[in-house]
Amino acid sequence: MEDGARPAPAVHPAVEPLSYLLGTWRGQGEGGFPTIPSFAYGEELHFSHSGNKPVIAYSQKTWKLSSGEPMHAETGYWRPKPDGTVEVVVAQSTGLVEVQKGTYDAEERVVKLQSELVGNASKVKEITRAFKFDNGELCYVVEMATNLTSRLPHLKASLKKL
Repeated sequence: MEDGARPAPAVHPAVEPLSYLLGTWRGQGEGGFPTIPSFAYGEELHFSHSGNKPVIAYSQKTWKLSSGEPMHAETGYWRPKPDGTVEVVVAQSTGLVEVQKGTYDAEERVVKLQSELVGNASKVKEITRAFKFDNGELCYVVEMATNLTSRLPHLKASLKKL
Protein backbone atom coordinates (compact mmCIF):
# COMPACT_ATOMS: atom_id res chain seq x y z
CA MET A 1 0.00 0.00 0.00
CA GLU A 2 1.27 3.43 -0.86
CA ASP A 3 0.53 5.14 2.46
CA GLY A 4 2.39 2.48 4.47
CA ALA A 5 -0.73 1.27 6.26
CA ARG A 6 -1.06 -2.46 6.63
CA PRO A 7 -4.44 -4.11 6.30
CA ALA A 8 -5.87 -5.67 9.45
CA PRO A 9 -5.10 -9.37 9.61
CA ALA A 10 -7.91 -11.67 8.58
CA VAL A 11 -9.75 -13.43 11.38
CA HIS A 12 -8.93 -17.13 11.59
CA PRO A 13 -12.04 -19.21 10.70
CA ALA A 14 -12.04 -20.88 14.15
CA VAL A 15 -12.11 -17.45 15.83
CA GLU A 16 -14.81 -15.94 13.58
CA PRO A 17 -17.79 -17.10 15.74
CA LEU A 18 -16.29 -15.24 18.75
CA SER A 19 -14.95 -12.24 16.81
CA TYR A 20 -17.55 -9.98 18.50
CA LEU A 21 -15.39 -10.29 21.65
CA LEU A 22 -12.31 -8.79 20.00
CA GLY A 23 -11.34 -5.41 21.39
CA THR A 24 -11.33 -3.73 24.79
CA TRP A 25 -14.26 -3.79 27.19
CA ARG A 26 -14.67 -1.66 30.31
CA GLY A 27 -17.25 -1.51 33.06
CA GLN A 28 -18.09 -2.31 36.64
CA GLY A 29 -18.81 -5.38 38.67
CA GLU A 30 -19.56 -6.61 42.11
CA GLY A 31 -18.29 -9.56 44.04
CA GLY A 32 -18.75 -11.46 47.22
CA PHE A 33 -18.62 -14.86 48.83
CA PRO A 34 -19.64 -16.21 52.24
CA THR A 35 -16.02 -15.95 53.41
CA ILE A 36 -15.34 -12.33 52.28
CA PRO A 37 -17.11 -8.94 52.42
CA SER A 38 -18.97 -7.82 49.29
CA PHE A 39 -17.13 -5.36 47.05
CA ALA A 40 -17.52 -3.28 43.88
CA TYR A 41 -14.85 -2.96 41.22
CA GLY A 42 -13.95 -1.43 37.88
CA GLU A 43 -12.76 -3.78 35.16
CA GLU A 44 -11.13 -3.87 31.76
CA LEU A 45 -11.04 -6.95 29.52
CA HIS A 46 -9.02 -7.16 26.33
CA PHE A 47 -9.43 -9.82 23.63
CA SER A 48 -6.95 -9.80 20.73
CA HIS A 49 -6.23 -12.01 17.75
CA SER A 50 -3.29 -12.03 15.34
CA GLY A 51 -5.17 -13.70 12.47
CA ASN A 52 -2.83 -16.58 11.70
CA LYS A 53 -3.63 -18.88 14.65
CA PRO A 54 -6.95 -20.25 15.98
CA VAL A 55 -6.52 -18.48 19.34
CA ILE A 56 -7.70 -15.35 21.15
CA ALA A 57 -5.36 -13.72 23.67
CA TYR A 58 -7.18 -12.53 26.81
CA SER A 59 -6.25 -10.15 29.60
CA GLN A 60 -8.23 -8.74 32.49
CA LYS A 61 -7.56 -6.23 35.25
CA THR A 62 -9.71 -4.84 38.04
CA TRP A 63 -9.43 -1.91 40.43
CA LYS A 64 -11.18 -0.48 43.47
CA LEU A 65 -13.81 2.02 42.36
CA SER A 66 -13.15 4.28 45.33
CA SER A 67 -9.39 4.68 44.92
CA GLY A 68 -8.38 3.23 41.54
CA GLU A 69 -6.02 0.88 43.42
CA PRO A 70 -5.30 -2.30 41.41
CA MET A 71 -7.08 -5.43 42.66
CA HIS A 72 -6.86 -8.51 40.44
CA ALA A 73 -5.37 -9.36 37.07
CA GLU A 74 -5.30 -12.43 34.86
CA THR A 75 -4.22 -13.37 31.40
CA GLY A 76 -4.61 -16.33 29.11
CA TYR A 77 -5.82 -17.78 25.84
CA TRP A 78 -9.15 -18.89 24.40
CA ARG A 79 -9.06 -21.64 21.74
CA PRO A 80 -12.45 -21.96 20.01
CA LYS A 81 -13.09 -25.12 18.00
CA PRO A 82 -15.37 -25.43 14.93
CA ASP A 83 -17.67 -27.84 16.84
CA GLY A 84 -18.80 -25.09 19.26
CA THR A 85 -16.44 -26.01 22.07
CA VAL A 86 -13.77 -23.76 23.53
CA GLU A 87 -10.69 -24.37 25.66
CA VAL A 88 -9.42 -21.60 27.94
CA VAL A 89 -6.25 -21.31 30.03
CA VAL A 90 -5.96 -18.52 32.59
CA ALA A 91 -3.12 -17.48 34.91
CA GLN A 92 -4.23 -15.22 37.77
CA SER A 93 -2.09 -12.65 39.60
CA THR A 94 -2.75 -14.63 42.80
CA GLY A 95 -0.76 -17.57 41.40
CA LEU A 96 -3.88 -19.64 40.68
CA VAL A 97 -4.18 -21.21 37.23
CA GLU A 98 -7.28 -22.51 35.47
CA VAL A 99 -7.85 -24.85 32.57
CA GLN A 100 -11.45 -24.50 31.46
CA LYS A 101 -13.52 -26.18 28.79
CA GLY A 102 -16.90 -25.12 27.59
CA THR A 103 -19.19 -24.24 24.75
CA TYR A 104 -20.13 -21.19 22.74
CA ASP A 105 -23.27 -20.32 20.83
CA ALA A 106 -22.37 -17.87 18.06
CA GLU A 107 -26.00 -16.89 17.36
CA GLU A 108 -26.95 -16.33 21.01
CA ARG A 109 -23.47 -14.91 21.74
CA VAL A 110 -23.10 -16.99 24.88
CA VAL A 111 -19.96 -18.69 26.24
CA LYS A 112 -20.13 -21.13 29.16
CA LEU A 113 -16.93 -22.39 30.79
CA GLN A 114 -16.32 -25.03 33.46
CA SER A 115 -12.98 -25.66 35.17
CA GLU A 116 -11.24 -28.89 34.28
CA LEU A 117 -8.29 -28.02 36.51
CA VAL A 118 -7.72 -25.37 39.17
CA GLY A 119 -4.02 -25.41 40.01
CA ASN A 120 -1.98 -23.90 42.82
CA ALA A 121 -5.14 -23.16 44.82
CA SER A 122 -5.34 -24.24 48.44
CA LYS A 123 -9.08 -23.56 48.79
CA VAL A 124 -10.68 -23.13 45.32
CA LYS A 125 -11.93 -26.41 43.86
CA GLU A 126 -14.12 -25.35 40.92
CA ILE A 127 -14.76 -22.21 38.83
CA THR A 128 -17.41 -21.58 36.20
CA ARG A 129 -17.67 -18.53 33.95
CA ALA A 130 -20.69 -17.60 31.82
CA PHE A 131 -20.45 -14.72 29.32
CA LYS A 132 -23.34 -13.23 27.37
CA PHE A 133 -23.33 -10.39 24.86
CA ASP A 134 -26.69 -8.67 24.99
CA ASN A 135 -27.94 -5.21 24.06
CA GLY A 136 -24.41 -3.90 23.43
CA GLU A 137 -22.98 -5.14 26.73
CA LEU A 138 -20.79 -8.08 27.63
CA CYS A 139 -22.04 -9.48 30.94
CA TYR A 140 -20.59 -12.33 32.92
CA VAL A 141 -21.08 -14.33 36.09
CA VAL A 142 -18.31 -16.27 37.84
CA GLU A 143 -19.23 -18.98 40.32
CA MET A 144 -16.79 -20.76 42.60
CA ALA A 145 -16.66 -23.77 44.91
CA THR A 146 -14.13 -24.12 47.71
CA ASN A 147 -13.18 -26.87 50.09
CA LEU A 148 -15.79 -25.35 52.48
CA THR A 149 -18.61 -24.39 50.09
CA SER A 150 -20.54 -25.77 47.14
CA ARG A 151 -20.58 -23.67 43.95
CA LEU A 152 -21.87 -20.17 44.66
CA PRO A 153 -21.91 -16.83 42.79
CA HIS A 154 -18.66 -14.89 43.27
CA LEU A 155 -18.47 -12.15 40.61
CA LYS A 156 -20.75 -10.45 38.10
CA ALA A 157 -20.06 -7.54 35.79
CA SER A 158 -21.36 -5.63 32.81
CA LEU A 159 -18.91 -4.16 30.30
CA LYS A 160 -19.16 -1.95 27.20
CA LYS A 161 -16.79 -2.03 24.24
CA LEU A 162 -14.48 0.98 24.01
